[in-house]
Amino acid sequence: MIENPFITYGYESAEYFCDRKSETRELTSLLTNGNHTALISPRRMGKTGLIHHCFAQQAMQDDYYTFLIDIYATKNLQDMVYRIGQSIVNRLKPRGQAVVDTFLRFVTSLRTGISFDGQGNASWNIGLGDIKSPDFTLEEIFNYLKSADRKCIVAIDEFQAIADYPEQNVEELMRTHVQDCRNAVFVFSGSQKSMMSEMFSSPARPFYQSVSLMFLKPVPLSEYEQFAKRHFEYAGKTIASGVVRAIYERYDGTTWYLQKVLNQLFANNDSVIVGDVEKAVNQIINQNEEAYKDILYQLTARQRDLLVAVSREGKARQITGMQFVKNHHLSSASSVQKSAQALLEKQLLTHQHGVYEVYDKFLSEWLART
Repeated sequence: MIENPFITYGYESAEYFCDRKSETRELTSLLTNGNHTALISPRRMGKTGLIHHCFAQQAMQDDYYTFLIDIYATKNLQDMVYRIGQSIVNRLKPRGQAVVDTFLRFVTSLRTGISFDGQGNASWNIGLGDIKSPDFTLEEIFNYLKSADRKCIVAIDEFQAIADYPEQNVEELMRTHVQDCRNAVFVFSGSQKSMMSEMFSSPARPFYQSVSLMFLKPVPLSEYEQFAKRHFEYAGKTIASGVVRAIYERYDGTTWYLQKVLNQLFANNDSVIVGDVEKAVNQIINQNEEAYKDILYQLTARQRDLLVAVSREGKARQITGMQFVKNHHLSSASSVQKSAQALLEKQLLTHQHGVYEVYDKFLSEWLART
């Protein structure tokens, strides 16, 4: 048993994973029946946790090699290839040296970064700079996937990042390799709905009609209420009716915020009531205040003013309209448009169906108080 059952990062086990029964069945069925899948939802809704949970199913453990590769922070093809190779090695290590050696024998372009001990066991000592020809190394990695001694399931998290790489052909390159790799099934997970939808639904894009689309929604409130009550009671604590609803409605059912506030409440109290939610949120915001100040320091005055304006609206529409500009004392519609683009690129704002929101909901609440 872990000290706090409300996990805020990573994946522990099914015991600490809330619901997603139907989504787990759906995704597992798609993958085990050979369907590449695009898994789409806003960030922090639980996509990565769902993938981990599917990979933890016994059928997956017994019959497949499963790899989860996060490319969120990658900037180019070289970064991506490095992350894929590193993630495969780390995932194979628990299965024994022989399995790792098999993979490393395929990546001959990286031979100078692979060392051997006295028993001839290979280890991954690759640096980013060792990847001189990422196109070729990527081909070697796919050659391994094609030749692996069991079926592979490869999840690439924040897949939309490849659309911003300076190389112009990454989507085409990946589509070609995926199409030719009969021994692997892929999950393309992403949080930017419009970009992901275009990548997989537009006839002009390489991945058109090549995947099953799966959109992840919030866990139902009733499931989260049962989940929270069970864990509080198991620890000899109580949580009053209405607490989970208050958090759920405040953060639109977004999984990570529910987990974070419940984690804080569990740490604070043996008996939690609705009035404790505000205190817990304030604690979380205060813990992050210095980081929030640093974020503002890095923005221009106009970007900062727009971020504050959106936070005060909560869900802002027509931000270049005269009324919004006037209400929030912004300089002009053109400056708002320019600032909005910069904040979207910095991923401080989100834009969905004409609605702008501050990406980090805790940051939004802190800004709204300024």
